Amino acid sequence: MHRSADLESLFRATFFADFATVLEGGAPEPVYLPGNPHRICYTHDYFRSALHEIAHWCVAGAERRLQEDYGYWYAPDGRDADQQAQFARVEILPQAYEALFCAACGHDFRVSMDNLNGDGGDERGFAEKVHTRANALLKLGLPERVARWCDALAGDYGRQSVPLPEALQQTFQLPL
Repeated sequence: MHRSADLESLFRATFFADFATVLEGGAPEPVYLPGNPHRICYTHDYFRSALHEIAHWCVAGAERRLQEDYGYWYAPDGRDADQQAQFARVEILPQAYEALFCAACGHDFRVSMDNLNGDGGDERGFAEKVHTRANALLKLGLPERVARWCDALAGDYGRQSVPLPEALQQTFQLPL
């Protein structure tokens, strides 16, 4: 069973000692709040929202983790085609990490264009870029925090320690 509250405990056990960071659900909108401790807040109690916000945390370097929402640009739902294209470019890596996290714990993954009230963009093309990036990461080797989180997820969900391409294939859902 995939419960977001379980991710909160697992994240704390995996990262708190080294990064003084906690994962918290129940937020109306996701946000990263630096402080003591740093807080990764994910939407409501959504399992995938938690994994997605952890992926953004894994992308952010040490300096970015000192800024609210890592200091990144974000345009809310309702983006026009140019804004959506920019969104898609910066979302490839975090969604590739999220896909690997889903593979590590056996949860289905589908890309999110996150723009219900605006230009949706090329979802299939975006999904293919995310899938290609996730496979490249598996071949090249995962960054330390990504590998550590994949190992923690796999251990907690009784799966192989590093998501193999087959596990990624099983959980990655390409849009039609």
